[in-house]
Amino acid sequence: MNVARILAGIFLIMAVYCRLDPFRHSPIAEFPDFESVIVEMPNWSDIPKDRDTENLLQKSEIKFMNEIQGPESLAFDPLGRGPYTGVADGRIMFWNGDKWTDFAYTSSNRSEICDPKPTIFGYLNTEHICGRPLGLRFDKRTGDLYIADAYLGLLKVGPEGGLATPIVTEAEGVPLRFSNDLDIDDEGNIYFTDSSTKYQRRNFVHLIFSADDSGRVLKYDPITKKATVLVRNLQFPNGVSLSKDKSFFVFVEGCKGRLMKYWLKGDKTGTTEVMAILPAFPDNVRTNENGEFWVAMNSRRSFYTYICAQYPKFRTFILKLPIPIKFHFLLSSGGPLIVKYNSDGKILKILEDIQGKVVRAVSEVEEKEGQLWLGSVLMSFIAVYHLD
Repeated sequence: MNVARILAGIFLIMAVYCRLDPFRHSPIAEFPDFESVIVEMPNWSDIPKDRDTENLLQKSEIKFMNEIQGPESLAFDPLGRGPYTGVADGRIMFWNGDKWTDFAYTSSNRSEICDPKPTIFGYLNTEHICGRPLGLRFDKRTGDLYIADAYLGLLKVGPEGGLATPIVTEAEGVPLRFSNDLDIDDEGNIYFTDSSTKYQRRNFVHLIFSADDSGRVLKYDPITKKATVLVRNLQFPNGVSLSKDKSFFVFVEGCKGRLMKYWLKGDKTGTTEVMAILPAFPDNVRTNENGEFWVAMNSRRSFYTYICAQYPKFRTFILKLPIPIKFHFLLSSGGPLIVKYNSDGKILKILEDIQGKVVRAVSEVEEKEGQLWLGSVLMSFIAVYHLD
């Protein structure tokens, strides 16, 4: 079967399944200059197919159901307290061992429109006002919490919390438009990602379908108080995490499904290389105490998504159609998974919930004292998996 027939078949299925309404608003109308570009994918045979056939993530404990909305990133302070997490209404919340309390905010323009709403997606139209904290990291030396806010850039708040202070809002004259994740080295340098200079988080569907390559990985120097671009022309860079010895950091490139390594020391200083081809669409990555890397992934790549990546005109065509976005996710293969890699990019462990019955989505994995704390920008709970 050739590619044209495959695409025609996919479109026919979509048309029947969704009962297309030709008068429904197209999500592409907001960006008249929308353009898709090709994604240089590895061969389909090179994408890892290893599975967790036991669905071990289904053994996770679900905590704080409906108490928090969209806890994407999780962090514990230098005293081991927490977790702290950023939620959909723009707050950073703190679990004090008894209840969730407000800890910090990223936006000074909070009003009644930022009040808690019943669903996570109810915030998409107000995120740019209320803020949307994503990646969180504590500076272990000072106790300061650093925040990557999708709309407000890189910010810092002290150990007592409150309104966070902006640190970086632009780099090399280009504003941060989709700050996503960060990590901090022993000298206070911050490595962080800006997923796109064109699309904001509330337009993440456009970013995915366009495969826009304006994403950047940056470094903030606390001495010069300036941010510089280390890697550019990336397609949806997201999670970033330093190695245990701080000789390199890793980051994920979402559209291409790659775990990348950027060298900070040694003969390869300043160079980037592919550390691993990922089996699914990645989000955040975190380093554990052993120097291994946990990568959170929301869904495996299907042949449908593989074909779409290589045919940008087809992606543009289907985005113009009044098809519910959720349908495109249904065509991906299965539920979330988390994968542990060593420093050479070798898979050490896979945990999965293939049907998404218990852990329906995952954005980050934080390993602490024999437990994996799983956050998700899409869910209203935190899952905890107990390691053997």
